[in-house]
Amino acid sequence: MDIVERKKVIVVGGGPAGMMAAIRAAQSGAQVTLIEKNPTLGSKLLLSGKGRCNITNLCDLDSCLKRFSGQGQFLRDSFKKFFNQELIDFFQKRGLKLKTERQQRVFPVTDKSDSVLEVLKKELQKNKVKVTTRAQLKDILLRDKEVGGLFLSDGQFLAGERIILACGGASYAFTGSSGEALDIAAKLGHTIIPLRAGLVPLETRQRYPGLAGLTLKNIRLRFSDTKKEIISEIGELLFTHFGISGPLVLTLSGRIIDWLEKAKHVYAEIDLKPALSSEQVNARLLRDFKTNSAKSVKNTLKELLPQSLIPAFLGITGIDGDKKANQVTVVERRSLAVLTKAFRLDISKPRPLDEGMVTRGGVSLKQVNPRTMESRLIKGLYFAGEMLDLDADTGGFNLQAAFSTGFLAGESAALN
Repeated sequence: MDIVERKKVIVVGGGPAGMMAAIRAAQSGAQVTLIEKNPTLGSKLLLSGKGRCNITNLCDLDSCLKRFSGQGQFLRDSFKKFFNQELIDFFQKRGLKLKTERQQRVFPVTDKSDSVLEVLKKELQKNKVKVTTRAQLKDILLRDKEVGGLFLSDGQFLAGERIILACGGASYAFTGSSGEALDIAAKLGHTIIPLRAGLVPLETRQRYPGLAGLTLKNIRLRFSDTKKEIISEIGELLFTHFGISGPLVLTLSGRIIDWLEKAKHVYAEIDLKPALSSEQVNARLLRDFKTNSAKSVKNTLKELLPQSLIPAFLGITGIDGDKKANQVTVVERRSLAVLTKAFRLDISKPRPLDEGMVTRGGVSLKQVNPRTMESRLIKGLYFAGEMLDLDADTGGFNLQAAFSTGFLAGESAALN
């Protein structure tokens, strides 16, 4: 009799949000089926944090909410239910040791994402969640605005009183996040905020030979659309064959993309020596040129700049690299100092959506109850993770949102 009365919950999507939703629904007494279209669970989770899996961040609740693109307050209820300490306890109680690194980012001690995935898979098994892989959602059956089950692409029908959609967005499509579940949500009447790339590299109009692969550390970025500006923290930047990437670029890319949709001109300035003023850099160059007066300019600049960046500096300033250091004019030296503090790149566009670490846009939050993750339009339909119009900076915030919304959706689906 008890088995008959258990709610049947179907979770669609085997990423972090879906696995946590399935685990919590089963813990809360539901009969749970988890379906995943890939051959295995957690494909995108394995890539997170460059394969190290930055599961969360230890900042306080309000600080965490501010790291989301204007939508953070929606997460307040799910974070109050299951936030960073609860997530850390979840993994540590199941034998996974964690560590905290700079900027309060939390990683497994193993530095391997599959350590996180193994805990989740074992917990699914422990809670008797039926996991079906290579199963793709085709449609959802409604009965008077309530879910009754779903159809798979092979024609199979699964009955269920509660369905949790945790299918991801449309970034990293090769992991299975291709966005088709958002089409189904739209067909059911939900507004889908247009999808854009989040945490994505940026293309620049300037392409300097030899810079691709160069990483600049301890630099600062200033982005501007000529009317307003964003100044980054000190961090890292990576030059690519198409433009710029790296932690500083990825973190600010969402706001830059918003600017690009409205502004005619957006540019970035790289401050290679944020600890020094322009005057101090000029004085440093003067000292270097005096000390190495018989050397060429291109060799003397190695004291200040990465070698692969020197040709670009010489090209922009028009200085002959073979000129002797003691022949550099005051104007030339000052132009090098200015460039060191503001190496300018014009931003042309972001890389494609498929290359974004996360998807911006998704199911409109106005149509989802933040206290339960249930649709306000369809009874018994819940959303979790990247399907929602939520995205944040790098640092563990996006994964925390996935785990928290999954936890709340699973509990709500089982108990409500």
